Amino acid sequence: MTLLNHHAEGSASAPPLLLGPSLGTSYALWDAVAPELSTSHRVVRWDLPGHGGSAAGLIEAGATVADLAALVLALADSLGIERFAYAGVSLGGAVGLHLAVHRPERLSSLAVICSSAHFNGSGPWEERAALVRREGLAGLAENADARWFAGDFTVPRLVRDHREADPEAYAACCDALAAFDLRDRLAEIAVPTLLVAGREDPATPPAHLREIADAVPRATLVELPGASHLAPAQCPEEVLTALRAHVGQGASRGMAVRREVLGDAHVDRAQARQTPFTARFQDFISRYAWGEIWTDPTLSRRERSMITLTALVAHGHYDELAMHVRAARRGGLTPEEIGAVLLQTAVYCGVPAANSAFATAQRVLAEEDGTS
Repeated sequence: MTLLNHHAEGSASAPPLLLGPSLGTSYALWDAVAPELSTSHRVVRWDLPGHGGSAAGLIEAGATVADLAALVLALADSLGIERFAYAGVSLGGAVGLHLAVHRPERLSSLAVICSSAHFNGSGPWEERAALVRREGLAGLAENADARWFAGDFTVPRLVRDHREADPEAYAACCDALAAFDLRDRLAEIAVPTLLVAGREDPATPPAHLREIADAVPRATLVELPGASHLAPAQCPEEVLTALRAHVGQGASRGMAVRREVLGDAHVDRAQARQTPFTARFQDFISRYAWGEIWTDPTLSRRERSMITLTALVAHGHYDELAMHVRAARRGGLTPEEIGAVLLQTAVYCGVPAANSAFATAQRVLAEEDGTS
């Protein structure tokens, strides 16, 4: 099967992040953002059919956003990527919305940038498709700067990509935009969602992103002053800041700490049990418990282990207590120190709670001794 042209950067073992382009552009749209994101993610940028290096034959007249989403999933499958964070601009953002509604199990998060749940009806896009099929793209490319950027800003590479795109494939993408309208499905989106609007965007003005933010539960909206339709090119630092917070460098850092404290075997089991239903909770744990609290240098990990053991005894969480007794041993606490912590809990949490805690810890320590 012919795949979308793409460019991958970052560690193959890092959390995957797919970046989608706007109509008329190539993956060069992300040139000022992707390299920075690749320090913490496996970043994969892709080209629309007939744009950049993607074959025009991947799309036909009458295409839909669902067709483009299927091509993106085929690309992810070919790279061995099951779940991924996704960010897309304009048509690329529409692909992300479609995935969030129809294939939510594939997404860990979604960022929709300068895009919409609808693109002002079919008429304008049908007219543009007919114009391009009749006259090519030279005329539209002449006006690209006005549609894409605020002020005198331009990116010659992107304008050239627009001019050199395949007219039939471009028109088929217009067909997809003409038919796209997910407004009645937005409330179904459950993945963490970021909306980024350009204050100066004439194509998908902030009202379009606000409409999505109002409908998608717990969505976050960021409006960028001075940005027009291609915000990642015109305001890369602002887009980068928003995306970094959203796709979770804290979660990535937290996962590393979680493995150090609990061990690879435990974390691998937890990840293997993860489902679409539990994915957001797992992300929450990695981001906040391990990415912020356990990485705070104010307390040592030994001290954090002692505090954690005490808190788990206080609330009777003995399954979690067993896990953290193992973690305490991994972190250097001796059986005598663990016993001293549990003895302290007898005074402040109660003798029955400490009695159960000692039984749990004794079992775990015996297992540890048996495997050492």
